[in-house]
This record gives sequence, structure tokens and C-alpha cells, in this order.
Amino acid sequence: MDASTVPHFRAGGLSAAAHIFGAKARHSREDAATMVDVTAGQGGAAAGGLNLKDIVDLLRRGDIALAIGVLTILVVLVLPLPPLVLDLLLAVSIILSILILMTSLFIQAPLEFSSFPTVLLISTMLRLSLNLASTRLILSHGHEGSAAAGHVIEAFGNFVMAGNFVIGLIVFIILVIVNFVVITKGSGRIAEVAARFHLDAMPGKQMAIDADLSAGLIDEKTAKERRKELEDESGFFGAMDGASKFVRGDAIAGLLIVFINVIGGMIIGIAQQNMGFADAARAYTLLTVGDGLVTQIPALIVSTAAGLLVSKAGVTGAADKALIGQLSGYPRALGMSAGVMLILAALPGIPMLPFLALGGGAAYLAWASNKRLRTKAATDAKAAVDAPAAAAAQAAAEEPIASALKIDDLKIELGYALLPLVNAPDGTDRLTEQIKALRRSLAIEMGFVMPSVRILDNVQLEANTYIIKIKEVDAGQGRIWPANYMVMDPMGGQVSVPGIHTTEPTFGLPATWIDAALKEEASLKGYTVVDAATVLSTHLTELLKNNVADLLSYGEVQKLLKELPKEQAELVKDIVPAQITVSGIQRVLQLLLAERISIRDLSTILEGIADAVAFSRNPSTIVEHVRARLARQICAQHTSMNGYLPLIALSAKWEQAFAESIIGTGEERSLAMQPSKLSEFISLVRERFEQAAREGEAPVLVTSAAIRPFVRSLVERFRAQTSVMSQSEIHPRARLKTVGSI
Repeated sequence: MDASTVPHFRAGGLSAAAHIFGAKARHSREDAATMVDVTAGQGGAAAGGLNLKDIVDLLRRGDIALAIGVLTILVVLVLPLPPLVLDLLLAVSIILSILILMTSLFIQAPLEFSSFPTVLLISTMLRLSLNLASTRLILSHGHEGSAAAGHVIEAFGNFVMAGNFVIGLIVFIILVIVNFVVITKGSGRIAEVAARFHLDAMPGKQMAIDADLSAGLIDEKTAKERRKELEDESGFFGAMDGASKFVRGDAIAGLLIVFINVIGGMIIGIAQQNMGFADAARAYTLLTVGDGLVTQIPALIVSTAAGLLVSKAGVTGAADKALIGQLSGYPRALGMSAGVMLILAALPGIPMLPFLALGGGAAYLAWASNKRLRTKAATDAKAAVDAPAAAAAQAAAEEPIASALKIDDLKIELGYALLPLVNAPDGTDRLTEQIKALRRSLAIEMGFVMPSVRILDNVQLEANTYIIKIKEVDAGQGRIWPANYMVMDPMGGQVSVPGIHTTEPTFGLPATWIDAALKEEASLKGYTVVDAATVLSTHLTELLKNNVADLLSYGEVQKLLKELPKEQAELVKDIVPAQITVSGIQRVLQLLLAERISIRDLSTILEGIADAVAFSRNPSTIVEHVRARLARQICAQHTSMNGYLPLIALSAKWEQAFAESIIGTGEERSLAMQPSKLSEFISLVRERFEQAAREGEAPVLVTSAAIRPFVRSLVERFRAQTSVMSQSEIHPRARLKTVGSI
């Protein structure tokens, strides 16, 4: 643009300049000469270029329209309005208040109307500006008649006052009191308490969101949405606490304006317009009360909307559905209300028709509500019955292929006749309760919590058969009868009570299943009597003890290490992973559990590992060193009821034979003994231990520390329950009793 265009700007004035910038925005591709031509005329011509379409496009922008609206409200505070324009704006105020109320009724949650504080401020400013505009008209033209401030104010005044300005004044005062004392005060208090509680609860809710995110229950996107919703909710109720003060101030301002208008109008009418007192009072009171009603009725509607909004914090759904659903959810309450109405209708002097009609209506609603609730209960019950099958079918249909790779550590499959063990007709759950007690006792005995046991039915099994699986592999099975009792002879013989002869599944002893009526008879004969659930749980116990090493997973070891006291946790930091890995510790613990050594004293075990890793990384060598550390525990574990440790010693001959049969050096050592020697040793071990058992002893086999691992690996193949100890594992204060030698 060249310098010649500058005079045209000045000639056109502000309107021309505004039009040039608007034209430049719309027609950026036009050259400067064209724009100079547009503005070359007079200012009126340039202003005329801003056609109706441009104005409509400008008003379609929400921000511009809102800004113009707010500026209009401020202008009304200063400039006088003609009665026709005042009527239009008063109608807008009434419609706006009704729109706010209806929106508050139909929203599902308060945050759906989060702009309410802003809307409340704008509507309050609109009413106050209209109050001021109507006051100006009333005081300046009130003597001219009831239409001086417009027909809307005249209609409200005549309708409410009914020709008596005292009645109109009283009605207006009562209306203001209801708005100010009841609705506004209550809404403000609810908003204040809600804001305080939401702000106080905000840290806890944020921590709950972080906890769900850390646990993997929600993803990052959902967490952000919840945090945003929490922030919006706290900001909304905080803004509502402040916005409620607008409504309170509006009520006070309306009352003061009416008082000022009445007094000021009477002074103007009597002193300046030479009106009589009665005429001035009637004219100005009519106009003032009409003005007050026109502004206070919308204020009352908006106050009610604010109360509905802040009191909706705990209600989900539209107000009609929430209120009707909750009020009709208690048929007894409706029935009692109907009874009271009917009793009142029968009292003398009370009009019967309204109370009778209301009582009959309440009784019908109570009957209909009760019928609806019963139908819903029946439908829910049917859905609850059909839900498991539907859920199972849906799960089977939607189950991902990867879920087939999951393995249950412990599983019990039951035949259909054994289902009463977990779902008895009397509501008891004997098997589950015994398994809970079993897991607790094994945790105390072995030092870690066993995996949970999954119990399910298997229609492919025989009716009274069960299978125990460890890591999806059959570990044991048996047949039991839930309604009967298993009877065994402590001496190992067959019982003489009639029943189903079988073999006890855990230890292979002869046993008999008898009817419940013969239980007392079997007990009197000295037999051992146990129920079906106990038989299964005993079998499970022995299988767990025999396979406990396989159930100690890497994750369980990590959990045990994390739960150590702070002092021992420092030891773990010293040796892991610099000297030994967590999987190395897992292997050591598994070797201890394989020989039924409890790992509950994990602190001592870690100290032994820390000592052993200084000279060896072989788990077997580390275990021997740890066992020496656990000498007190091992001796106490095998001490008899008489307080001594029964043992069978390995003779020098066999000590030498084993020592000479070990080949290799260091961690590559292995046992290479002649088969005939091995058979002879096995026969001697069986003979000595069976002899000790006949004498009522449960001894341990004692060897030297160098050969103990090899002797144990040999003995566990034919006598898994036999404990093999080295001489270094015998505590100095243990009482010993040698019951034999090999």
C-alpha cells in the first residue's frame, strides 16, 4: 500500500478504517488499489458497505455474541430504555431463568452444567440492569399511569395486587423472604459444604487413581480422564460456593430497590407532581411491586435451579427418574401414607373428597410399586440362575488363545458325587475350610505360603474319584464317599466293621468306608475314623510336602526377600546380585525344601549363603553349609516326644566305601559305586529302619559331611521320608540316642 492511500483513511473516519480491515480479512487476495477504491467515498458510504450479511456472520461467532450481550447489559445500567425495549428484555430474563431451571432438572450429573456459575453471574447482572432501567422509568414517568414502565410490569402488578397495593406488597415481601431465607440460604450452605468436602477428598481420590494405575486396573488415558474429571468437579463446586453469593446479593438488592422505589416514587409524586398521598402510593406501589415481581420471580427460579444443581451431587440421572424411582422404591412407605390419608378423610369436619382421592392414589401406587418390585426380583433371580452358564459360554467364546497357556500350580478335580464336599446342602464347605487351614499350617511349617488350590468338577471322572494335579500334572488320585467315613486299623490290619474295603490313598494302608451310623461302633473298637474331606486334605498335605520344592517360584522368592526386616534387607543388597542371583537363592531354598527343611528362618539361611558364596557357587555345596547353620532347627525337627534325637549311624566301612566311590574333584564330583554294593546298602538301610519302626522309633541316618549328599540322593529313591544328616548338623546340646548302625 503506497502513501497515497493514507488521505483516504482519514477521509473515511473510524467506520471506514474498520471496514478496510474487515475487507482485508475477507478478501486477502485483492490488491491495495481495490481497497483504496472502496474507501475513497464519504464515511457514510463506507459504513453502508457493512451489509446485513456481514453483521449476521459476525453475530454467529459465539465469543462476539457473548461479548455484545455483556456490553449490552452494562449499557443498560447507564442509558435509559424505552418501555418497549424494557418489555422485550424482561421477557428474555424470564425465558432465560426457565431455561436454566429446565436444564438443571434434565441433566444427568452436575458437571454437565459446569458453566452454571457463569450463567448465574450473567443472569444476575441482567436482572439488576433491568431493575435499574425500570427504576428510572418508574421514578420519571410513574405519574403518567400504570403503563409508564412497560406493559409487562403493569400486567404483573395488576395480576398480583388485584387492585390492592397492600396485598401486592405483602406478596412481594413473602416471595423475597422465601427466596432469600429458604432457597438461597440452603443452596449456599450445600454449595459451601460440597466445595469443602470435595477439596478435602481430592488428595485421597488422586492417590486412589494412582494406585489403580500402578496396579494395572486402568491405563494412562483413563487415569488422565479421571484426574481431569476430579479437577473439574472440585473447580465446579468451588465456583458454585462463590456463585451462590450472587443469588443472595440479588435477593437483598431486589428488596432494597423496591423499598427505595416506593419511598422515592411517593416523594416525587407528592412533592414534584402534586399528587395526593393515596394516588401516589397506589401508582408507585403498583409499578414498584410489578417491577419487583418481574425480577424476583426469575431470581426465585434461578435460585431453585442452583439448589437442584448443588443437591444433585449424589444422584445419577435426571431428577424426575431419580426422585420417582427412589420415592416409589418403598411400597410400605406409600401404604402407610395412604392409610394416614384415609384416616384423615374419616375424621369429622375434614373435607373427605381430597383426602380420599389422595389416599386412594397412594394406595394404588403402593400396590403397583410392590408388584413392580416383585417382578423385578423374579427377573433378577432368573438372570442370576442363567448368568453362570451365559458367562461361561461367553468366556469360552471370547477367551483368548494365550489364556490356554496358563498353568494352575495346584488343582483338585472332583467327580460329580464329590461336589457336596464344596457345596453341601446345609451350606457348609468342609473341603475349602480344611484347605485354608492346611495352607496356613504349611506356611508356618515350611516358611512360605503355598499357592491357592483351584477346585473344579470333571464330568469325565468316575463319580467318587478325585485327582490332585501339581502344575497340570497328575500327582495323586483316590476314591472317597462324602456321606461315609473311612476306618483304619492303627496296627495296619483289616477292620472288622462291614463296609467298602479299599486302600487309603495317602499311605496305601488297608481301610474301609462305613456308613455314618457305624461311626460310634468303629470308634469304640479303637479304629481311626476320618471323614471324606479329611482323607482328601491329608492326601493333599503329603503331596504338597513331597513336591514343595517345585512350588517355590521365582516370584515367591522375591516376595520373601522383600518382606525381610530392614537389617536383613541390607544383607540381601550385599550379596544380590554381586555374589549370587535371586534364582541362585531360589535353588538353595528348593534343595532345603526337597528334604523338608523349613525356610521360615530365612535370615539364618541368607547368612549361611553369604558365608558359603565366598568359596563356592555350587548350590549343593552352599546347601551343606546352610544346613550346618540350621543345626538347631534340624535337630528339633527330628527330636522324638521323649526329648532325644534317634539316629542310625553309618559304619566306618560304609563311610570308606562311599568316600572311595566318589570320583572327580570340586563341583564335578559324582558317585560311582558297584551295583552289588548299592543293592547291599539299600537292603541294610531298609532292614535297620524297619526294625527301628517296629520299636516305635523314627530315626535319622547320620553320615559324614563329605558323603551326605550322595547318601541322601541314593536313599531318597527308595525311602523318600528318611532324613539323612551330617555330623556337622547335630547341635552340641542335642540329646542323642543311637538305635542302630549300618
